[in-house]
Amino acid sequence: MRRYKPEGKLISTPENRAALADITSIMQAYTKKTTLEARVLLCDNEHNLHLDLGAIRGIIPRNEGAIGIEDGSVRDIALISRVNKPVVFRIIGFEEDGYGEKTAILSRREIQQDCYNEYISQLSPGDVIDAKITHIEGFGAFADIGAGLIALMPIDAISVSRIPHPNVRFSTGDDIKAIVKDIAPDGKITLSHKELLGTWEQNAQNFRPGQTVPGIIRSVEKYGVFVELAPNLAGLAEPVPDVSAGQHATVYIKSLIPERMKVKLIIVDAFHAEYPPDKPQYYTDTKHISRWIYSPECCSRLVESNF
Repeated sequence: MRRYKPEGKLISTPENRAALADITSIMQAYTKKTTLEARVLLCDNEHNLHLDLGAIRGIIPRNEGAIGIEDGSVRDIALISRVNKPVVFRIIGFEEDGYGEKTAILSRREIQQDCYNEYISQLSPGDVIDAKITHIEGFGAFADIGAGLIALMPIDAISVSRIPHPNVRFSTGDDIKAIVKDIAPDGKITLSHKELLGTWEQNAQNFRPGQTVPGIIRSVEKYGVFVELAPNLAGLAEPVPDVSAGQHATVYIKSLIPERMKVKLIIVDAFHAEYPPDKPQYYTDTKHISRWIYSPECCSRLVESNF
């Protein structure tokens, strides 16, 4: 199965630069139907995308801009939002104006169709794939899983530790790993992420009772304060006044109890700070996961994902 990369991965490669170096190279790329990538400079009032290929101008006609544009299942915002960003394409022809100046006619849709046929349509739930965060909403993060084709990662699939918004984990443009969670009858893919971030035991082994460590307050309840130590590990601290969700905290680890999946904490300090999200730490490099068990064997409560 051929793997297609998210857009933006090809543009700076020596092969892509060489293919766009001059007219001769561009003509060779046309003959070989080479997949290329360049930045969109303009979306005109007819929603055609204009690109500067260096030696020649290029235009992606509206209907060649993305799968679904022609039948209306994809809105024109999908084209407008590509301005100033890299897109993949194939040269499908040339036009010449009255002054003899050539313009390359490009298709992004053809590359996306190839990506779907040769890669995405062959994916199965549990497959681990490369993805790139394209935009973020309160309910989840959208990611390019190949050639600009987008999948949704719901907020509850991002990590075990509950978060108020996906932007506390991701930023637009982040390169991540993801798991195919579900494939709908219409081919739309839903992603998951938490299964790659380690089990309770894998996360807990990074901490010891008696340590004082950083954390983030995720919720404040009458019976205590939940503090995230890692994306897949949170603990409960004793109630303290004047703390709120979103604050960073300094916490003392009282105990780690695998039989109950509990981490008992004491808040030493809590404060507001703007730190960028940490890059995800992945605990596996496998290409497929059929079953993932978060909870320790000694715990009576089973927390798992099945694909």
